[in-house]
Amino acid sequence: MKNETFEEKLEYSKELLEKLMNPEITLEESVKLYEEGLKNIKEAQKLIEEAKTKITVIEQANQNLGDEE
Repeated sequence: MKNETFEEKLEYSKELLEKLMNPEITLEESVKLYEEGLKNIKEAQKLIEEAKTKITVIEQANQNLGDEE
């Protein structure tokens, strides 16, 4: 399975939401799409957290460089 970007996960979530809004899908299909959507959103949230961590590390490194001057 390829690593999807945050933007790809967001787009996929939108597609799932559109499918869920279809009044002709069955309850079983709805539950499956809902579960898939929750998993996708959780993965997207993980990407956001990883980005926040990287930014924090970069900011701390830059701050430490400024302290050395």
